[in-house]
Amino acid sequence: MAKQEDDFKRVISHAKEYGYVFQSSEIYDGLSAVYDYGQNGAELKKNIREYWWKAMVQLNDNIVGLDAAIFMHPLTWKASGHIDAFNDPLIDNKDSKKRYRADVLVEDYVAKIDAKIEKEVSKAEKRFGDTFNKETFLATNQRVVDYLQQGKTILSRLGKSLQKEDLADVKALIEELDIACPMSGSKNWTDVKQFNLMFGTKLGANAESAMDLFLRPETAQGIFVNFLNVQKSGRMKIPFGIAQTGKAFRNEIVARQFIFRMREFEQMEMQFFIQPGSQKEWYEVWKEKRMKWHLSLGLGQENYRFHDHEKLAHYADAAADIEFRFPFGFKELEGIHSRTDFDLSSHEKFSGKKLQYFDHEVNKNYVPYVLETSIGLDRMFLAVFSNSLVEEELENNTTRTVLKLPAVLAPIKAAILPLLKKDGLQEVAQSIVDELKYDFNVAYDEKDAVGRRYRRQDANGTPFCITVDHQTLEDQTVTIRHRDSMEQERVAISALNGIIHNAVDMKTWLKKME
Repeated sequence: MAKQEDDFKRVISHAKEYGYVFQSSEIYDGLSAVYDYGQNGAELKKNIREYWWKAMVQLNDNIVGLDAAIFMHPLTWKASGHIDAFNDPLIDNKDSKKRYRADVLVEDYVAKIDAKIEKEVSKAEKRFGDTFNKETFLATNQRVVDYLQQGKTILSRLGKSLQKEDLADVKALIEELDIACPMSGSKNWTDVKQFNLMFGTKLGANAESAMDLFLRPETAQGIFVNFLNVQKSGRMKIPFGIAQTGKAFRNEIVARQFIFRMREFEQMEMQFFIQPGSQKEWYEVWKEKRMKWHLSLGLGQENYRFHDHEKLAHYADAAADIEFRFPFGFKELEGIHSRTDFDLSSHEKFSGKKLQYFDHEVNKNYVPYVLETSIGLDRMFLAVFSNSLVEEELENNTTRTVLKLPAVLAPIKAAILPLLKKDGLQEVAQSIVDELKYDFNVAYDEKDAVGRRYRRQDANGTPFCITVDHQTLEDQTVTIRHRDSMEQERVAISALNGIIHNAVDMKTWLKKME
């Protein structure tokens, strides 16, 4: 656990030092659980969003995009169930005066069990070498089997208690597991209480006539209330989907773990409208599709897993998370939910407007069922960034810090470096920048020795460094250095565009999903 904490601190420090993520309002001592994306973070975030959008909208002829407003009529949130049921179970420690999410305390306890399992697996891998079979080991090693059963039993009980809103049993579970306050070590807990997560605001010129509104806690409802608008104007036939990216807001009392859990965050969601009765089939289809999207980025199949929900949301008949191995353990990255017809039926009821589809194939009207995929853009950012940050030991007994971002997502694709600041090398380097910048985000770097510039670009995640030297003046060739391998090759200036394009083109990366 200490190593995990150290690794995570290194991620946070590196994100700030290299212009990826800053504490919001830092000069005023910051605002808790609110962050700003710096010059490189904004680019990485944009690239992740575009990679998702192309895969979801551009590559599917039956999925279209939407950009709904953040402000919505307050009845929207009554119909969606957020006013009545959008709560977190909170518990206070009487001695430390710290407040925690009760379910997260239990989940963190189970995460420690998972860490024990990983430790056993790691020891066995070293002991058995190439003959080691992880699946067999997990199924037959008695200690691991006991750990797995213990974790499953705990999460099952937690899920059932939350489903029944039996908050007394949630507290009893915390006490039975002997869970202590992470800050003080005290086990003196209050009762568990529910807390609504929505931010309230006002719409209007004066206090007397202002309407009470909420900042949207999710982007999905903007899709549901526009279902018919999109379907009719786009002449869409079921099955079809509506995708959206945008900001959402939750008054997280226990916001933590850097950008993993924030009060202002961005979602990438797609709601897929289907015939009632076909949800099981589409649920499996979208689980497979979304996992393929994640794996196309090359972050390592061992870092992903599916987790079926023990506690289903009030609208769902099936739900699973794609979990990712963050520096603090496996946590939810994306959710796939079979939402049945809850959303459209509820909005029909509260609005008095029909939200139905006439299906010519079956010759009848019905309220479509919905299959949802929902991923946090900020969590995806953290997954990519934390997984890519590596400390490498080199052959000369030195180390380098390298941010091995997938090249398709890297903020800067190439850095152009004149070897010296004289003899016309700067002018040639600048001309290369001027040529490449129409196709790629590139940087010019002339400060310090070229070796130090290489290290700086490695740490910034730049896939290529292009060095202009005196030979360039003679034959119009440059040295191109590859970030991950540190290999260097001599190429013509005219070949640079093609080399970079082959490495960073979204088409090449997205084809890995096929």
